[in-house]
Amino acid sequence: MCSWPVPREPLRRVAVTGGTHGNEMSGVYLAQHWLRAPGELQRPSFSAMPVLANPAATAACRRYVDRDLNRTFTSTFLTARAHPDDPYEVKRARELNQLLGPKASGRAFDFILDLHNTTANMGTCLISESTHNVFAMHLCRHLQMQSPELPCRVLLYQVPGEESYSLYSVAKNGMGLELGPQPQGVLRADLSTRMRALVAAALDFIQLFNQGTAFPAFEMEGYRAIRGMDFPRTEAGDLAGTVHPQLQAWEQPGRQPWHAPRAQLSTGPRL
Repeated sequence: MCSWPVPREPLRRVAVTGGTHGNEMSGVYLAQHWLRAPGELQRPSFSAMPVLANPAATAACRRYVDRDLNRTFTSTFLTARAHPDDPYEVKRARELNQLLGPKASGRAFDFILDLHNTTANMGTCLISESTHNVFAMHLCRHLQMQSPELPCRVLLYQVPGEESYSLYSVAKNGMGLELGPQPQGVLRADLSTRMRALVAAALDFIQLFNQGTAFPAFEMEGYRAIRGMDFPRTEAGDLAGTVHPQLQAWEQPGRQPWHAPRAQLSTGPRL
């Protein structure tokens, strides 16, 4: 694993964003709660700012209004000349880039933690661009160790040579936190409680880092997307199959989430 980029200085400005997708309710609920009571996010060595990322989609309880906000933080959208007819999420991405960035600048926030839900029965998923972000990898390991008995997988989403497009790519460092299974537009108390605890643990890790705590090298599994696979379909394009009940595992007592095949083994240097 490459040791770049590792923060050389303490992290002073952190943002916790929810509602990037307006129907993923754990992050929506928590962002709204912290906007009313931000003190829970603060730590002695840094300030943390809650952000409701996509207010219009949140108000409509939809993933997005015009296009996926979490695929819009690229130079194509951020630096293009503004036009009145631009999609809502393009306008909002530029606003967030000014608030939390600008992207790839020394004035950007030090860290963004972006909160998501999934309908998939994955438990906890920690999303990072690649293993090159050593700080994020150590943070992932720290979060895994908080509840080692619970599934907590690391997903590496960036394709080599592709520009990062997620909201948290605006900051100098960042990571996505995704919990499931949760239906769209529904708030599950257990998942929102779990997400709240993980956010607190992530902020505690940043506090430890700022205090000069040494974190040892480690090994852990990471997963990459290999390819997409659609449902079986008829010649007309209609569904001809669904997920098998033994894999769906929705609310079956005593059943553990399905384990995907191992995609990558990662090793980390000391931090």
